[in-house]
Amino acid sequence: MSSTVTHVVAGFSDVLLSRLDGLLPAGSVLVLEDPQVASARDAVRRAAAHPCVAALTGAPVQREDDPGAAPAAVARPAGLQAVLPAVEYAVVAAAGLAESWRVPGAGVPAARLLRDKARLRHAAGAAGLPQPAWRVVAGLDEAAAFRATLGGACVLKPANRQASLGVQLLEPEDDLAGAWRRLIGADEPRLRGELSTGRYLMEQRLRGREVSVEMLVDQGRPGFVNVCAKTVQPGPNPVELGHQVPADIAEPDRERLAALTAALAAAIGFRSGVLHAEWIVTADGGPHLVECAGRLPGDRIVDLIDLAYDLDLTAAWMTILRGGPGRPRTAARRGAAIRFLTGAPGTVTTVDGAGAARSAPGVHDVQVTASAGDVIAPVSSSWDRIGSVLATGDDAAEADRRARHAADLITVHSSPR
Repeated sequence: MSSTVTHVVAGFSDVLLSRLDGLLPAGSVLVLEDPQVASARDAVRRAAAHPCVAALTGAPVQREDDPGAAPAAVARPAGLQAVLPAVEYAVVAAAGLAESWRVPGAGVPAARLLRDKARLRHAAGAAGLPQPAWRVVAGLDEAAAFRATLGGACVLKPANRQASLGVQLLEPEDDLAGAWRRLIGADEPRLRGELSTGRYLMEQRLRGREVSVEMLVDQGRPGFVNVCAKTVQPGPNPVELGHQVPADIAEPDRERLAALTAALAAAIGFRSGVLHAEWIVTADGGPHLVECAGRLPGDRIVDLIDLAYDLDLTAAWMTILRGGPGRPRTAARRGAAIRFLTGAPGTVTTVDGAGAARSAPGVHDVQVTASAGDVIAPVSSSWDRIGSVLATGDDAAEADRRARHAADLITVHSSPR
């Protein structure tokens, strides 16, 4: 192992490596990825395009049942400073590596709770944290029986997936059998290797405002915190179509969400790193826990936080994982927002308006991933979105208006298949 390697990244992520390119010296990062996933994603070649990367090595980083598998397979770099979880499916391995190599991390027990929504529900319930009624359901009959106790409206979700994959919101009149078939068929084989399958949850359907809390935790002590507001696609698939930072909510509500997230961190014994906790705030009952991740948030929320707070969240997170001081709480200086692009299902013929969107007021970035000949699928998970527009403003409301305006300038034409 090169003596210049100072950081180990568990799981391959172009997004995280691009950020590390601007923060770390060339050849200072060792990337570990499941061999099957690395092959499916052409990760060796893609990782080599990042100056910070020394090498990508195959390792069992998705063995969530065995946190010791990765440290047993990989030697500790002599100059190691930190282990960074890059993807959801490597959170447990990153915690195992950090624990084995004696550097700060989430802690294996906390990481395992965060990677299993049912176990997280048990822990949150034991701590008295507000959450919907829920149950693990092993089959359609169990799901139907529990649905009846909820009055028909419910949520179905896998216990260990990401990006809203398989999550479905059902009204009383919706077909449960069809929803169950879609649930057990939801998968993303290119992104996961040895991940266990077959655990599903049914939950009470809550109605309210959806937010997330991003919190840095340093040796169990909460530090920087942000509350992000979400815009979610209507209908049965709650895919996120937009985020606004900071959320336009009253200060007492912001403090309540921060306190609840800190209580969740304490309840699961989370040590050091970042939490991305999702909540639904109902009109009569306040915040209720949806789920929580022990990694940097996706959907470019990191970019929104950086722009809104004049902060480098990735650098602050890395400092904590190197054993440095945590980032104190700070106030946002402006608003930032992102709107995700979708299109009518079919084959893309033309894409218009991206240039006009880039020139619109307040716009920082426009990405359109669909091009002529691509096939657009119905939006059932985050992977089905086809681009994004990121903008800033004096506050989150203005930023959101600007992002929406720019997104509306982009037209993706498609022909039905």
